[in-house]
Amino acid sequence: MSEIGKKIRIERLMNRESRNMVIIPMDHGISDGPIEGLINVTDTVNKVAEGGANAVLMQKGMVRYGHRGYGHDIGLIVHISASSSLSPDPNAKVQVCTVEEVMKMGADAVSMHVNIGSETETDQLEQLGTISRDCEEWGIPLLAMMYPRGKKVTNPHDPENVAHAARIGAELGADLIKTVYTGDIDSFRNVVRGCPIPVVIAGGPKTSTDKEFLEMIDGAMEAGARGVAIGRNVFQHKDPIRITRAISEIVHGRRPVEEALEKLK
Repeated sequence: MSEIGKKIRIERLMNRESRNMVIIPMDHGISDGPIEGLINVTDTVNKVAEGGANAVLMQKGMVRYGHRGYGHDIGLIVHISASSSLSPDPNAKVQVCTVEEVMKMGADAVSMHVNIGSETETDQLEQLGTISRDCEEWGIPLLAMMYPRGKKVTNPHDPENVAHAARIGAELGADLIKTVYTGDIDSFRNVVRGCPIPVVIAGGPKTSTDKEFLEMIDGAMEAGARGVAIGRNVFQHKDPIRITRAISEIVHGRRPVEEALEKLK
């Protein structure tokens, strides 16, 4: 029965026609504080919902303030990992919520963050194994944010490291993987091939131009990604509604970048 629950919930996170996902993470308040775009979470959720996002991702305490205020329904993913930029080790993620809590909120999925290569990697992997077991028991999908980060990781976008991180998430029972784009289609295609579950890309730091940003998304989709999970480049954009529409044109419609840019005019 748990597989039925997972199937129903994961379909709430995607476009039924394209089978792809536009997810907007808004969990930055713990790591970075009340940054631009997340001062009024309700307003931002309404904007990305109007723009056509399939789901938002946030910490448990923000769900009551920010979810589904707009008429358009939107999926909910609750993040259960946390660390702050003020910590002696920001890469040391800890679990701050249980799968049972997430279920009681009516969420569609759980997400957690694992930094492969960090000094606390073993603890985070143990948490991932436990959470994937709990998600299986409750019938709720698990999105694993898998990043190569730590003292031995000189290049967090290295294709081999990214592929390794993504595969670890799949090996330990995740249903979806969020990871960084490697920078080109061929190398990211290898990441996707090496991971038997859907992969979505992170947005990373805010990009300098809309074209550069959309070209990154287009490259990832061409390589076989199943969508995006992008925060700052959406909620800190001058027009979150229009940029979400532009992203959707590429992710769901597979429109060329130049056509997607027209949505910003």
